[in-house]
Order: sequence, then structure tokens, then C-alpha cells
Amino acid sequence: MADPYAETAYSNGYEFTQGSGYELPEYPFTAPPEIASGQASHHPIVIVGGGITGLTVACALAQLGVPAVLLDEDNTVGVKGASSRGICYTQKSLEIFERLGIYDRIVARGIEWSVGRTFAGTDEVYSFDLKQQNAYNLSTQPPFINIQQFYIEGYLVERIHALGNVELRWKNRVAAFEQDQECATLTVSTPAGDYRLRADHVIDATGSHSPFRQWVGASLTAKKGDDRWCIADVRFRKQAPHATERHTWIEAPFNDSRAVWQHPMGDQVWRIDYQMAPDCDPSEVSREEVVRQRLAKQFGADADIEIVWVGPYAYRSECVDSMRHGRVFLMGDAAKVVSPFGARGGNTGIADADNLAWKLAAVMKGRAAPTLLESYNEERHEAAQQNVLVTNRTTRFLRPATPVEKLFRDAALGLARQHVFARQFVNTGRMAVANPYTRSSACEHGGGQSVQNVAFDWPDGKPGTVNDLLRWADGRLLLLVFGAASGSALQRLQNLAESAPVRCVQVLGPDDPAGALEHVRDPKGHLQGACHVFGHAWALVRPDSYVAATGETVDASLVHAIGLALGTRLEEEEST
Repeated sequence: MADPYAETAYSNGYEFTQGSGYELPEYPFTAPPEIASGQASHHPIVIVGGGITGLTVACALAQLGVPAVLLDEDNTVGVKGASSRGICYTQKSLEIFERLGIYDRIVARGIEWSVGRTFAGTDEVYSFDLKQQNAYNLSTQPPFINIQQFYIEGYLVERIHALGNVELRWKNRVAAFEQDQECATLTVSTPAGDYRLRADHVIDATGSHSPFRQWVGASLTAKKGDDRWCIADVRFRKQAPHATERHTWIEAPFNDSRAVWQHPMGDQVWRIDYQMAPDCDPSEVSREEVVRQRLAKQFGADADIEIVWVGPYAYRSECVDSMRHGRVFLMGDAAKVVSPFGARGGNTGIADADNLAWKLAAVMKGRAAPTLLESYNEERHEAAQQNVLVTNRTTRFLRPATPVEKLFRDAALGLARQHVFARQFVNTGRMAVANPYTRSSACEHGGGQSVQNVAFDWPDGKPGTVNDLLRWADGRLLLLVFGAASGSALQRLQNLAESAPVRCVQVLGPDDPAGALEHVRDPKGHLQGACHVFGHAWALVRPDSYVAATGETVDASLVHAIGLALGTRLEEEEST
């Protein structure tokens, strides 16, 4: 029997928070039917954790028509209603949210930005505009939108309710877990009592303090540093002092020559992150009087500032050695924890969710073999390792661990003040992008790259996007064939569409004659560029908007690629 349910406690140092705080929704607790019946129910998928990762996978499954149950130990979003948490959402995440139906609400509340500037002391030593970079410049979504994480979580909750299929259970804490060849069994504690739940698949989105790591015996690679920071979410009652850009200081003269991050976000709130001394007292650096002294040094003693929220934090770097253990899939911070530099934390969890959701849906609907689920670990563990590596490099630049690293940083800053070529060495966070997959058993030649949500024209001239095609495909693979196709090739495509879970679309230039009924026009070549192909070619696009494979001719290689993308092999029929 599990311990009696207790209210969710603060974690990660949030017990030291100050400020007027955020007003967050509270969701009602409903006693699960298993308590009254005394019988354990069985569900195909149970999601544990109602943060941004768990809610994203729940919303994706709901949209794909897959039933699931989500358990969360609290009854709200955010960390006990204490903080804004993550704020920077990259283009890939925004594309996912557009596909799920909440993007317009994010745009209305958040702040778009693409320009970042880095200062060493008072000297600007580096700047970028993400809109000018190839990784961002084709999508109909901007490079970044800053918005408090709890808003997105709230939008996801409402969207899940609208879609149906997924049941949200608040104040349901998983207290014990076991699995065998038949199913997984979870013991759940609630204010009304305990009950048991069985599942075919369990998704662990419980965050960095995941109990599932121990329950499944997950090993991990970890590194704990001594870097300490203090967040101040503030609102300027007068005009804000800077443009809507990301500003970072490596050696801020107003913060004892330590680093400072400054971001705009929703509700006219600004996030200021101050690097603290490694031996600082969290309760002391979070006191309102101390925080106001810090703000006055940066913005002036006469700045009229409302402190919305303050909280200290320290971070660690860790990554599990496998993101799948039997029936359990670890994702988000349950799988890896990174420093916040470059916005590679929450965005990675969102991508984890999008990756697994369509695969589970395909398997549950009989469209793919269960072996497809193995590619989740192959792809997302590679992404996790890459993000840990990138953020660790930034951490070492901001807080050099050895005299040699300090010497390198000082030299890089000195050169960057004088020479443009040296600015590439200034590392205040390599901004998150859609990670490529190079180790996936589900990807063929040319596969493993993300497809931006670019625009094209429907046959009637109205605009469409990649996400429109993916919604139309409804969890199936999407085959885009660029340019003219012979009659025999078109017949093969028709046979494929009839025998496999794939929908085919011919992509034409503005004046090319259409050979297929289902076709679109790509007058600017953006769709072809987003699929990373040239000339007469095809691209097999997955429901998560990643290329599974590319090729030049409609032949057996395409059939083979479809099979791999579904975790199996398809035999080409004689008629093809």
C-alpha cells in the first residue's frame, strides 16, 4: 500500500521564491473509477507527468485518435504555480504547436524575436539574426517566440479537452511501478485513496526527479557543476529599456563581472538571469531587497520595476543511457537534463513527445510494426546526447573550469572585440534547432532531417503549408513527388497508396501540367528546399515532419524506404 497522498512539495529551490507571483488555473480532482470498483483498469498508454512534455504527447495522441490516460501529481501547471519556467520556444516547437492547434494562442500572448546580442563588459562582441540563417528562414513560424511555459501548458490542457480521447487525472501520484511480459502496473495515490492501473506502454514525463529511473534501473551519465543563478521576472511600469532582443553579458559590469541574460516574454514581463557566486546562499540572493539592489545596478535607481517572480536555481547535466526500458519510454527532463543556454531543455522534450506519439499511434492502429518503437531511443537519445554536449560547452565558456579554459575565453573575447572572424568563438548558447538523426533504423538515404513548415499553393491558388498536408495524411506517411512523373510511376504511386499507410502528392512548378489528382504547386521552390532534395525527386515525410528517405525514381527503393519508416519491410507487388 502506498503512503497517503500528500500535496506536491516545492523542488529545485523554488521554496525561496519571492514576488507577486503568477495566477494559474487549478483543475478539479475527480476520484478515479478504479477506487470505487476496487478493480485495476487496463489502458493502452499511460502518461505520467503533466508538464509541457507530457501534455504535448497527450495532445498529439488525442489528435491522432489514440486513447490514453495522463496522471499528474498536482492540480495546476507550472511548478506549484511558482514560476514561469521555460520561456524560449524554437521554430520546431512552434511548428509542432501549430499542427496541434494552439499556435495562434501562443502568437497572441508571446513575443517574437530573432536578434541576439552578446556583450563583454560594455562592448558588443557578437550578434546574430536567426531570420537570416538557413535553419530558420523558410518556415511560416518565426525562429523563436518567448512566452511563459505555463501558458503553453494551459493551452494544451484546453486543447486536449476539446479533442477528447485522452483523460487527464489531476492529483494522481504514481507511487509504485512494475512491469512484466503482459503489461506494466502502476500503483497510484490520490486524495480519495489508492488504486492500480495497467498499461501496455508507459510514458515517463515526470521531469528531472523521475522515480521511474530507479524503478526500471536506468543508468545515466551525469555531471554536477557549481554554477548558481538567480532569475528575476520583472515588469517595467515605465517604458522597457531595450528592444525585443536577446541580450547577454559575459562579464556584466553591473553584476560583479558575472554573466547576465535578458529576455522579453508575454505580459510585458522580462526575464533577467543573474549568474551568482558558486558559494552563494539561495535564500539570501532571492531576498527582495537584494534583488532590487541588483536591478538598480543594471537599470538605475529610479527604475520603477514590479518584481513578478524571483527564484534561484542551479543546474546539472545528465543523460540516461537509454530512453526505453521495456514498456517505459523516458522523455523530456526524465531522460536528460541540460543547462538552459540555447533553449535546449523544454524544446527537446517537445520534440521527444512529437517523435514518440506518431509511432505509438501507428503501432496501435496496425499501420506499423512494434519494432518501429525502437527508433524512438535511436533518434531521441542521439538528440539528447548532442544537446548535452552543446550546452556543456557553453557552460564551460561561461564558467571556465580550469585556468586553460579561462585563458581561452579571455583570448576569444579579446579577439572578438577587434576581429569579426573571432566572434564565432564567443559561446553564450548555441540556439536550439531540430536535431538530425544519423543513427536511425527507420531512416534511409537522405532521411533524418527536419522539414520546415513552409508554404505552397493548393491547385486553386490558395496558400497551404506542410502541416496542412500532415494533418490530411492523419498519421500516415506523406510521399512528395517533385516534378513530372511517367504514367507507370503514377500507377505505382496509386498502388502504394492503396496497399500501405502512405498518401502521395505531386509537387509541381507554377506552370507544370498535373499528372496526379492530388497535387500542389511550389512556385518558390520552398517545399523542395525544405525536403532537402533537388530536381526530379521524391521525399518521404513522416508525421513528425522529418524526412524518412529521399530518392530519384519511383521503384523498389521507395518501397523499401516505406517499410523501414514503418519498422518493417514491404514487398513490391507484381502490379507495381
